[in-house]
Amino acid sequence: MCGIVAYIGHRQAYPVIIKGLKRLEYRGYDSAGVALLNHGVKLYKKKGKVASLEEFTLGCDLEGHLGIGHTRWATHGEPSDRNAHPHRSANGKLAMIHNGIIENYASLKQELIKKGYRFHSDTDTEVLLYFIEDIQKNNSSTLEEALRIALKRVVGAYVIVLVDEDNPDTLIAARKGSPLVIGIGKGEHFLASDASPIIEYTKEVVYVNDYEIAIIKPDELILKNLGNERQTPFIQELDLELAAIEKGGYDHFMLKEIFEQPHTIYDCLRGRLDVAQGTITMSGIQNNMEKIKNANRILIIACGTSWHAGLVAEYVIEELCRIPVEVEYASEFRYRNPIIHKGDMIIAISQSGETADTLVAIERAKEQGAVILGIVNVVGSSISRISHAGAYTHAGPEIGVASTKAFTAQLTVLTMVALMIAKERNTISHDRYIHLLNELNEVPEKVKHALESADHIKAVALKYKDVSDALFLGRGYNFPIALEGALKLKEISYIHAEGYPAAEMKHGPIALVDESLPVVFVATKDTYHEKIISNIQEIKARKGKVIAVITEGDETITGMADDVLPIPEADELIAPIISTIPLQLLSYYIGVARGYDVDKPRNLAKSVTVE
Repeated sequence: MCGIVAYIGHRQAYPVIIKGLKRLEYRGYDSAGVALLNHGVKLYKKKGKVASLEEFTLGCDLEGHLGIGHTRWATHGEPSDRNAHPHRSANGKLAMIHNGIIENYASLKQELIKKGYRFHSDTDTEVLLYFIEDIQKNNSSTLEEALRIALKRVVGAYVIVLVDEDNPDTLIAARKGSPLVIGIGKGEHFLASDASPIIEYTKEVVYVNDYEIAIIKPDELILKNLGNERQTPFIQELDLELAAIEKGGYDHFMLKEIFEQPHTIYDCLRGRLDVAQGTITMSGIQNNMEKIKNANRILIIACGTSWHAGLVAEYVIEELCRIPVEVEYASEFRYRNPIIHKGDMIIAISQSGETADTLVAIERAKEQGAVILGIVNVVGSSISRISHAGAYTHAGPEIGVASTKAFTAQLTVLTMVALMIAKERNTISHDRYIHLLNELNEVPEKVKHALESADHIKAVALKYKDVSDALFLGRGYNFPIALEGALKLKEISYIHAEGYPAAEMKHGPIALVDESLPVVFVATKDTYHEKIISNIQEIKARKGKVIAVITEGDETITGMADDVLPIPEADELIAPIISTIPLQLLSYYIGVARGYDVDKPRNLAKSVTVE
């Protein structure tokens, strides 16, 4: 949830940290802070975005070649200067940043209060720092030893980074359940929640594993487990370019990422889909196909937009593969006592690969004998590492908090997985299989064509920017797209919006319809076309305003709707990848017209690594 950056080496730490925090601000922007080590710990933190911290530090002493920085998404304690990270120990010698939640912080806090500690914030992080300090003081142990003892008592998720004025050439970090990547330079190291703050300095990185402690000096990296056993760092090369994390002339990252989709979908398909040979090649799936194709049942586990991708996949997999599919919210699944049988397959979908609820859910399902298939975007992420098999979406970094290109990449990969399974199970005819390969191959160009309507969609958005509510309706494959369209509008414009199956409208939502309510139909030509025309007529009869995503050339709905958002014709199984495009643009332009920061919607963060 929060973003962390740290540096040790020959450079001035502050500029590296501030630039890194700006790149991680999509992970949290309630407050920000830095701690620099130079003849003692110098601490600067401020409520608000990283820009507020920059302004606050003007004229301050920012010297130092070792430092830590943090941009916060509030969990314990309201956004404020005092709750901002880093936090300082009671003796003033330690400073710490933290991403995650310490679940047993309240009991630890009571122990420490009884020992005379006074707290200056409402955070669980300060409790953990004081706990580490107390162990170090009473056990006469090193900071590393104190940290190891503390983490054995801690319940929850964390990435923490510590500085100690008594050890001015060392950073100490630890991880469980939240991401941490270490960049390796010449006589320097960079730490961050993801690779975006690191890429301009080095491409050599180490992804820290759960329950590992890193002891980092300018020219040395030591990894140990909680049993104090040395671990061998696995150095990987980043497949990421600096241009991918810059706006590239667009007003917002969200708009850039919407317009990147022809390219990102092509990247999903490249090297995998071969229309000439009639094949799909995905080694992570093929190497485990025997278990996958014989699955008795598939459970799809995800959160947010990824959950909507899972709903589309449910329709596609059941249609093509004839395997029963259930789609679960990870946050609910992990707290139930679900029935998992050996031979069940779990598909875990996550853009970041670090979603806390999804991680815990699949760990428990794995313990019960399920085969875990991970669909993630971030190489080296936790879900990718604990899955038996899987596929990367290759969408590149997504900086905008509201997911756009990651969603269409997930749909693309899930469709390919379904086609592979169907072919292996002989549940799809050869002609249908080849037809869908061709349809998939045409998606990048069709998405590019759909984006050419951006100016028209902007004009439609300006008509509806002041509404207070909206209803999104769809049927079949397009029902989850209606849900996703409603979510995007809520996230970006703060307009209350709900998505429903179009036929369910008569079971309640139709009571809301009047001349002021826009009703967005995802109404492309498919099996349900005649039915959804009837639903549109029901809305028009009650004076509702109809915005319809339609297949180009659909004169029937064009003649009925107040506004239409046309997309190229596509097979109904493939069309959801394209029909989501105008809804992304509609939400974007409404949010901008209402004056909001669409890249950083209030109260939201990109990678939900806390419960």
